[in-house]
Amino acid sequence: MLKCSLCIHDERTAKIDIIDGKPLCRECQVYLRHPFDREGIRKELEELMENVERAIVAYSGGKDSVVALYLAKEVYKVPELEAVMIDHGLMAEEAVENAGRIAEHLGVPFKILRYDYSDIFRDALLKAESPCRRCSKRTMEKLRKYALKNGYRYIITGHELPFGHHPYRLMKGGIIQIRLLSLMPESERIEVLKGLPFEFPELPGYTTNCLVLGPALERYWERHGHSFEHRRIAALVRYGLMDREKAERELSKPTVPTWQRKLVFEKLGISCK
Repeated sequence: MLKCSLCIHDERTAKIDIIDGKPLCRECQVYLRHPFDREGIRKELEELMENVERAIVAYSGGKDSVVALYLAKEVYKVPELEAVMIDHGLMAEEAVENAGRIAEHLGVPFKILRYDYSDIFRDALLKAESPCRRCSKRTMEKLRKYALKNGYRYIITGHELPFGHHPYRLMKGGIIQIRLLSLMPESERIEVLKGLPFEFPELPGYTTNCLVLGPALERYWERHGHSFEHRRIAALVRYGLMDREKAERELSKPTVPTWQRKLVFEKLGISCK
């Protein structure tokens, strides 16, 4: 089976061609033709953050949103910040505890908005699909409405991949989403976490906040034989934000604890059989 020589795609997950004697997936071919201007993206981010006076941080309690909150408060020194968590009904207790502990440590107001995303999660598990895109889309829309209602112009998120060649995007209503960790390597994020009272929950998959991801990955693996996170993690490897060995571990089939699978399935009304 051919595997891309630059990222970690293989023939199951992407079209691969032999270019100059090396296997390259189509995504890496596009990247090599139109590489990121890393310094330009970071400079654009720095200039944008100089003008941010008030913002909410999309705050899941996971490792990336924690780093984003830290950077917004301590590095960019945004004068008025609010950490807003969207609790979709199946957040890990450790994530909520992490979120509250670190917001208090940084002196940032912390608000939890609770909703029921059972429809998204149930549908994804029954169809052996990823719930992440629909979950993220709904969450960003709720945060956008919250920002508009409370007079915020900026939503800061903990994504490490920029929007194409820019670290921000304009949302409906004039709200601007800023991906504060754009092109920030995982090693640098881990160093930030070491200086904070953050505790890594023992959850299957790459997550540090969601109880649904492990069972969803497990179901997808059983049907398709690989992870639905392959494309995102391949991009992290391609852009030098995660090493190949770590990426391969992240993409292996997860081992989901019985208690977690049972809790998720029972809450969603799905038979464990």
